Amino acid sequence: MKKKLDYKWVIFALGVLTLFSTLGFCSSTRSLYLKAVTTALEIPRSRYAIGDSLRYITTAVLNIFFGVLIKKWGERRMLACGFLSLIAFCLLYYFATSVWYIYAAGICLGAGLAWSTTSVVGYFVRRWFTKNQGTIMGIILASNGVGGAFAAQIVMPIIHDEASGGFGYQKAYLLTACALLVIGTIVVCFFRNAPEQEQHEAPVKGKRKGQISWTGVSRQEAMKKPLFWVTAVCVFLTGACLQSITSVASAHLEDVGLDTSFIATVFSLFTLMLAATKILAGVSYDHLGLKTTLLICDLAAVIAIFLLSRVNATSYFLAATYEVIIAFAMPLETVVLPLIASDMFGRKDYPKIMGIIVAINTAGYALGSPIMGTVYDMTGTYRGVLVFQSALMLIIGITMQLAMRTADKEREKLIAAEAAAAEKAAPAEG
Repeated sequence: MKKKLDYKWVIFALGVLTLFSTLGFCSSTRSLYLKAVTTALEIPRSRYAIGDSLRYITTAVLNIFFGVLIKKWGERRMLACGFLSLIAFCLLYYFATSVWYIYAAGICLGAGLAWSTTSVVGYFVRRWFTKNQGTIMGIILASNGVGGAFAAQIVMPIIHDEASGGFGYQKAYLLTACALLVIGTIVVCFFRNAPEQEQHEAPVKGKRKGQISWTGVSRQEAMKKPLFWVTAVCVFLTGACLQSITSVASAHLEDVGLDTSFIATVFSLFTLMLAATKILAGVSYDHLGLKTTLLICDLAAVIAIFLLSRVNATSYFLAATYEVIIAFAMPLETVVLPLIASDMFGRKDYPKIMGIIVAINTAGYALGSPIMGTVYDMTGTYRGVLVFQSALMLIIGITMQLAMRTADKEREKLIAAEAAAAEKAAPAEG
């Protein structure tokens, strides 16, 4: 008798395909378009960055309501809306003649990524998988890196095609829209909202360090705690630093005089490393716990950002080293966010709290991008603000370690109180 296919692995494959195309083609490659678009349309980088801010604001607002939307729509319909929004984003860039198209595209990009990436993955992984959730989530989110590396090699030559008269980016966006239409159709046709039997985490004594499962607190209770707001500030500033840096890194390497073919190569190196580091972050969480995983990621951010600030026209090795190390920091924007929600605040209101944490992180993106654009327009370089951000990530890393210690103590007290209440409520033996 043939063994029936466990459909959770189809869901896993569809998750990989989704992130490969959405984040890989629409988000990871954003910095490759910056110089081409602003030059062709004669738009200052500070005004162009407003489109990114609108993207992040849109994603943040939609993630605040993630818990409500996912219950009303279900994952399948949400993914369909996500793909349609991303196709609209690409087509708006294809037809763009002014900055207003860029702003509308930013809103579509924000909606598309809110409905097809981190929050949705965090939700359906918790729903379909009971073991090794960090590793599973890491592998799915890692497909972003593979997709970005693949996309970079395709779109970079098209963007810089001299025969296009500086408008090669239009063809690149049209090609991306076609790819999204095909992949989105496959994903939506085969996706299921829930397993036939809902998966539940059984409370097991002596769980491995990273796999913390507990009842937790409600969204209202969590938001009354100083711990929540300290964590929120750190998550916000982390988003502001990391996203603003990765969005200008390729342009910065061009500005200092490095060759565009080399930049495309090291960008692909970064995206491939990103695939590996997201998986490693998931494995690290499952085996070493969230505190250790956060420490590794934060230290990587500090070192990488400082290295980027030192790059010049002959620093090919330094630029490549930056691309490798920064990849170890990027799980702070994806894999780590759902894990923070589950470890620090439990599963009682997990979808709502996760949505808020992802929204706060995304709101940081909206602040970081215009600051970087404004600094460049005023000074003609990103060097000074990069040194500042390196120092800021060091402070964030220390603060999050202290916050996690506090979270551990609060969780132990709540679990002990729950156990005592259950023991008291149980009928006396004999």
